[in-house]
Amino acid sequence: MTMSCDDAGTSGVQRFEVFTGVGKRRDWPPEVKASIVAESYSGRESVSAVARRHSVSVSQLFTWRRLMRKQMEERGIALPVASRQAPAFVPAVIAPDDTPEPAPDPVRSRRRRRAEPAAIELEIGGALVRIGSSADADTITAVITALRA
Repeated sequence: MTMSCDDAGTSGVQRFEVFTGVGKRRDWPPEVKASIVAESYSGRESVSAVARRHSVSVSQLFTWRRLMRKQMEERGIALPVASRQAPAFVPAVIAPDDTPEPAPDPVRSRRRRRAEPAAIELEIGGALVRIGSSADADTITAVITALRA
């Protein structure tokens, strides 16, 4: 029985993948491991950078470091501890701002105020007043009276 989707033998290759890299577990000689671990303790580069350069995963390098530390402690040899500098803070300096503030653009400020729709808009004497739908009649009367004065 032949299925319509079974064309493996009749069509050409549509996709071809090549896998690069190591396909099996690598067996690192102890001297190479020790060299990489020593390089990771040098302090010139981060552990991640050393691992990347030697094509080792970062977690693998940290495992090697831990095992090496354990072996050294069992032999009574202390690994040198890198001296870390205490965190330092940069002093904050507040300087007066001598630049003048730009004049507000009246067209732009109107646009900014229109974020909420208003039920009533009044423009009297260059003043724009928006009254929301929740305002009561006494408030609206007081606003109009104040604008006329």
